[in-house]
Amino acid sequence: MTTALSYAHGTSTTPLLGETIGQNLRRTVERYGDREALVVASQNYRVTWRQFWDATTAVAKGLLALGIQKGDRVGLWSPNRFEWTVSQYALARTGAILVNLNPAYRTSELEYALNQAGVSVLLLAKGFRQTDYTQMLAEVRPRCAGLREALVLDSDWDRLMKGGAKIGDDVLEARELSLQFDDPINIQYTSGTTGFPKGATLSHHNVLNNGFFVGEVLRYGPEDRVCIPVPFYHCFGMVMGNLACTSHGSAMVIPGEAFDPLAVLQTVQAERCTSLYGVPTMFIAELDHPRFGEFDLRTLRTGIMAGSPCPVEVMKQVQSRMHMGEVTICYGMTETSPVSTQNPLDDTLEKRVATVGRVHPHLEVKVVDPDSGAVVPLGQPGELCTRGYSVMLGYWENAEATAAAIDRAGWMHTGDLATMDGEGYVKIVGRIKDMIIRGGENVYPREVEEFLHTHPEISEAQVIGVPSVKYGEEVMAWVRLKSGASLTPETLTAFCTGRISTFKIPRHWKFVDSFPMTVTGKVQKFRMREVSIAELGLGDVATIKTA
Repeated sequence: MTTALSYAHGTSTTPLLGETIGQNLRRTVERYGDREALVVASQNYRVTWRQFWDATTAVAKGLLALGIQKGDRVGLWSPNRFEWTVSQYALARTGAILVNLNPAYRTSELEYALNQAGVSVLLLAKGFRQTDYTQMLAEVRPRCAGLREALVLDSDWDRLMKGGAKIGDDVLEARELSLQFDDPINIQYTSGTTGFPKGATLSHHNVLNNGFFVGEVLRYGPEDRVCIPVPFYHCFGMVMGNLACTSHGSAMVIPGEAFDPLAVLQTVQAERCTSLYGVPTMFIAELDHPRFGEFDLRTLRTGIMAGSPCPVEVMKQVQSRMHMGEVTICYGMTETSPVSTQNPLDDTLEKRVATVGRVHPHLEVKVVDPDSGAVVPLGQPGELCTRGYSVMLGYWENAEATAAAIDRAGWMHTGDLATMDGEGYVKIVGRIKDMIIRGGENVYPREVEEFLHTHPEISEAQVIGVPSVKYGEEVMAWVRLKSGASLTPETLTAFCTGRISTFKIPRHWKFVDSFPMTVTGKVQKFRMREVSIAELGLGDVATIKTA
C-alpha cells in the first residue's frame, strides 16, 4: 500500500506572465489609462494610470541622466509615499536593481546594506517620525565608498524628474528593450541567522508573477481599490500590494507614511476601498479604535491578513464587522517573492484560521523530514519547502548562504515546520530556526545576540521570543555579565536605541549566571522560553488559539 505524501503543486489554466514589470505596466496603462491608479491620502496625491506612466517615464529618464546602468543598485529609504511607488516602476523600466531599505534602519544597518549591495545612488526621505535620515546618512557616508549620489525626495524630486528632459524617448525605449524578465530587479534584506542580513535577489519574473497571482486569487479587476497600509520596503507592500494592483488595473490607495488605524478607517470610507491589507495587529488596532463605529466599511470585500498567526476571534470580527467576507490568509517569505500558499476566497472560517491555505498556481510545496530530506506522509510535521518561479535568484554576493537555502533540485527550504492534509491545505506548526515574528517583523535572535555582544560588559547573550497579546511575540534577552559588571534593563535598552531597529530591541531582560544546556553544551532555548513564560506570567497568552 502506497502512503500519500505531503506534496502539492498548483495547477492553473492561467499562464505565467513572460514579460518585464515595465511591459506589464504599459499594457495596464493602454487598457485603463483614464482610471485612477494611485491615491496617497497623506500627500493629497491622485493620478490616473496615464499620469502614473508619465511620472515613471520622467523619473526613469532622470535616472538615466544620472548615468544609471542596467544592473546598478539604487537604494530607496523612505516610508510609504507616492515617490516610493513611482520610483519602484521607474527603476524597473531602467533595469536598475531596487534595494529596499527599511525605514526603521539605524546607522549600522544602513551602512551594512549600502556597502553589501554596492548602492551607487540613494533616494531617501528627509526623515521619518523623529529620525533624521539625512543626518544618519552624513554619519555613514564616509564609509560607503561606492555611493556617489544621494537625492532627498523632499527637496530633489522635481530636479530628478526634470533632469532627464534631454534624454530622448528612444533612449529609454532602447533600455527597456534590452531587459529580460529573468533579470534581477530587487534586493530585499532579511535578518540573518549568522548575524548579518542577507539580500534576497528577486527578478521581474519572481515578483511580477507573484503579485499577479495574489491578485488573481483575490479576483481583482479595474473596479477594485486596494488600501495598502503595510510598508512598501517589504514584499507585502510592493508585491502583494502594488504589483497585484498594477497587473490588474486596480487602484493603489495609501493611507499614510506608516500605519495609523484611524487613517486607515478614514481612507477606506473616503476612497470606497474594496480590499484591505494588514498583519493581525493592524486589524486588531482598527477594530479596537474608539471611533470604529463612525465609519462605513461596507465597500470592503476582500483583503489579506499575513505576517503572523491570526487569532480566531479577530478573523471572525474582520469578516463580520469589517464586511471582509472574502479575506484571505497568505504564507510565504521574502525569498519566495513572497507568497507560496493562500486561502481561496470561498474557504470556510475553519480553513482560514486553522491553515495558511493551499499552494499558489504554478508552484510546488512539499513537507520533508529535516534530517533526511525525505517527503513525509500527509499529516506528519516536517520542514516546508517551495519550488517554482517564485524562488529567488539567490542572496546577493553570498553563494554560501544561497546554497544552504536552495537545494540542488531547486527547492527553497523555509525553516518552518508544517503539516499538509489530504486536500493540500498547509498548517504552520513551528519553526526549525528560532526566528521571532513580532507584529509581522521577522527578528532573528542571532542578529540581536551579535549586537549585544558588542557591549563591553556583556559576556554572553541569548535571545528568544515570548508570547505577546499585541504583537504575537516579543523579544527577550537572557544576559550573562562579565565579572564585576553592573547593568540594568534600562541601560541595555538605551544601548540598543538608535543602533538597531526598534522592533529588534528586547522588551524583556533577564540577568543570569548560566543558561540551560544540553549534555553536548548547546543552549536549550525551549527551556529558556518555558522559564520566561512562567516568570513573566504569560501562560495564558501562550495558549491563545491562532491560525
